[in-house]
Amino acid sequence: MFIVNKKEMEINISSDHAGVSLKSTIVNYLKEKVNIHDLGPFNEDSVDYPDYAHKLISNMKTNNVPIGILICGSANGVSMAANKHKNIRAAICWNKEIAALAKQHNDANILSLPARFLTEQQALDIVDTFLSTNFEGGRHLRRVNKINCD
Repeated sequence: MFIVNKKEMEINISSDHAGVSLKSTIVNYLKEKVNIHDLGPFNEDSVDYPDYAHKLISNMKTNNVPIGILICGSANGVSMAANKHKNIRAAICWNKEIAALAKQHNDANILSLPARFLTEQQALDIVDTFLSTNFEGGRHLRRVNKINCD
């Protein structure tokens, strides 16, 4: 469904143990379409979601990767950890409409997916929508500029 093949697009992806299976599905789906960097984990052994959220953000900033995908059971934990970082706007998206609005109105740069509440197809549709939607700017830019507290 991903309309445009954007091999020049760089995306980081990471999860906790609850999101490993869905992460693998998304990586396999996107690997021919974009440059996707899987930052782990690579098995379902228990891990701490903040470690992987912070790793993804660090890699985004160090390597100038503009977009990330984070996955955990509910998407809450990874989003909370990610949103502690300046200029990061992680949006929990559970359907295509929310994903579109997260990009259009909030200029979200991280898609957070709740692995325990989505089918694989729903997740792939959300990823497609997130990656193919642009920020509208205008009045939304003024609001996005007010998000950071530091």
